[in-house]
Amino acid sequence: MEDILRSIGSISRELDSIANIEFKELNLTKGKYLYLVRICENPGIIQGELAEKIRVDRTTAARAVMKLEKDGFITRGADRDNHKIKRLYPTEQGKAVYPTIKRENSYSSRMALAGFTDAEATALKAMLEKVERNVSIDWNYVKSGHHRKY
Repeated sequence: MEDILRSIGSISRELDSIANIEFKELNLTKGKYLYLVRICENPGIIQGELAEKIRVDRTTAARAVMKLEKDGFITRGADRDNHKIKRLYPTEQGKAVYPTIKRENSYSSRMALAGFTDAEATALKAMLEKVERNVSIDWNYVKSGHHRKY
């Protein structure tokens, strides 16, 4: 059964590598496209929520956000009620590349599911969502300073 997680990891790394190569000309390597997509889909998101959605630590998210801002893909804006809170918004440049990223994601999904029936794809999605929920429990547990007992 351990091979299942190896396969999931391998698939994830391969698709991430493909995206990094193809998005190099857009200056969206090292997974920065993931952050930009979430910001485009959730304009006004705060950095902590972004880190939570992508499942990375806050420091990793902060580095990616700084790079995206420096490269002109996003901007930070003060919250209306609390000026200490900085909200993240895509710039026109960020909005312009978002459709390309979405097309790549759709293509990769179609390619990965080639040969699957609609029923198989639906079942796989449901099973992977269940795996994600299971792993998320441990992720939150470890993230809050605990250690799992093997």
